[in-house]
Amino acid sequence: MRQSRQDALVLPAVAMLVVLVDQISKYLVALRLEVGQSWVIAPWLAPILHITHVTNTGVVFGLFPGLGGLFIGVGVVVAIVIVVYYCHLPEGEWVLRTALGLQLGGTLGNLIDRLRQGFVTDFIDLNFWPLQDWAIFNLADGAIVSGVALLALLMVWEEWRGREERRVLDVSRAAERE
Repeated sequence: MRQSRQDALVLPAVAMLVVLVDQISKYLVALRLEVGQSWVIAPWLAPILHITHVTNTGVVFGLFPGLGGLFIGVGVVVAIVIVVYYCHLPEGEWVLRTALGLQLGGTLGNLIDRLRQGFVTDFIDLNFWPLQDWAIFNLADGAIVSGVALLALLMVWEEWRGREERRVLDVSRAAERE
């Protein structure tokens, strides 16, 4: 399926932006903080947000620690699947393209960490309910979760729109019969 030039650029542009911001943020955290050390950005943010340098051998939000090698393979497969799927999308579909770009960028950001250092650098430490005492994550994780949430919202929207179109069609067919 042929894509316009603009459509074709959404995935690489979003993914590259996510990777760039993710890698710079992780570099700065590792440069400025020892592992386990925290920093409060501003006193008024202290009750809800800290920057805490931790390492993660698991997946998003620290789940399944110690399986880094497996997640390298999973990351490569996920990246390939996203790119192949993206190449078959019809024109338009900006929200879907953006969601896939966020997911690909996040996947690549964490994959770079795993390949380069054997673990992922995490640092966003949220401390408000329901995330209190929850896992520490990074911008790549946030991009993956945002991309999945955007994809889920798009699916719900498409389902709702399809139901509305079917309802309108049913009403018009019923009116034609009368």
